[in-house]
Amino acid sequence: MKVLTLNFLTCAVKACKTTNNSFPLHPKDAELVHDEIEINRDLLVNVLPRIDWTALRTTSTELGFPTLPEQPPTAEDLQQDEKMLKELHALLLETQMMEGKLVCGHCGHEYAVREGIANFLLPSHLV
Repeated sequence: MKVLTLNFLTCAVKACKTTNNSFPLHPKDAELVHDEIEINRDLLVNVLPRIDWTALRTTSTELGFPTLPEQPPTAEDLQQDEKMLKELHALLLETQMMEGKLVCGHCGHEYAVREGIANFLLPSHLV
């Protein structure tokens, strides 16, 4: 599961739908894998407006990456700053969580991640 994907996931427990604490899910005991792929500047420029930057900053810090800036870079920033482009590319598209757990900040439910796939099936008492 790429780090980019984590930015779009929220807790599936019904009681968590009405709270902001259920997003982002927090990685726990994460085993990360880095796969080098060709940089796609256009993809990054187009996906940045769709990313919740605050959640990405939280996830990045929890995974042990350097702290991201307060504000997301603009398309112009990425055109001019090759280092920022490479760092975002490495974080969002090359880094994968292969094993571990995703934990809800509201209810504490843990979703297992195995072989890069998160299990979002809930026990019947949480549905």
